[in-house]
Amino acid sequence: MMTSGPIAQLGFVVRDLDKALRHWVGFLGVGPFFVADEIKPDQFVHRGRPSNATFSAALANSGPTQIELIQPLGEHPSQWQEFLEAGREGLQHVAYWTENFDVDFAAAQAKGHRVAHGGLLSGGRFVYFDADIADGYAIELSEQSPEKKAVFGAIRDAGINWDGRDPIRPWAQALAAADVPVRGGGS
Repeated sequence: MMTSGPIAQLGFVVRDLDKALRHWVGFLGVGPFFVADEIKPDQFVHRGRPSNATFSAALANSGPTQIELIQPLGEHPSQWQEFLEAGREGLQHVAYWTENFDVDFAAAQAKGHRVAHGGLLSGGRFVYFDADIADGYAIELSEQSPEKKAVFGAIRDAGINWDGRDPIRPWAQALAAADVPVRGGGS
């Protein structure tokens, strides 16, 4: 176990975000999704080297579990890009959310988890650990900054009584619901 908390998010890497959204909304009935285009994490490092990785993402909740759909943009080095280049698409990571990032990060490294990539989004650090230890999928550790907690809470709340209307919404709506200034996307 990575932290004392539950798995908070299932992350799916996809080649076509629009197609994935149609599947999740139309077939699985999950929503509403909040879409952020062209996210560029700050201080992003992939396997020890800076990278200009950029991606689009859509976030929704299915009950207490957040669903994240990620479409890498361009061919900048990232664990997401490696996943697609290996011919894979689908569940790529499970995420734990933490307010004790340094403690949980040290514990993960002590268990042998190696960082594949990481950076800074919405005021919180995140790292993805290599998939070889975790039976084929990566493990993300995501620091829950006040901004990130508020936005993720707004996304969760939107799904609780969702009636099927407006299944795909702009990221700015999640920020507004969380009373967070609009600065761009981020998971």
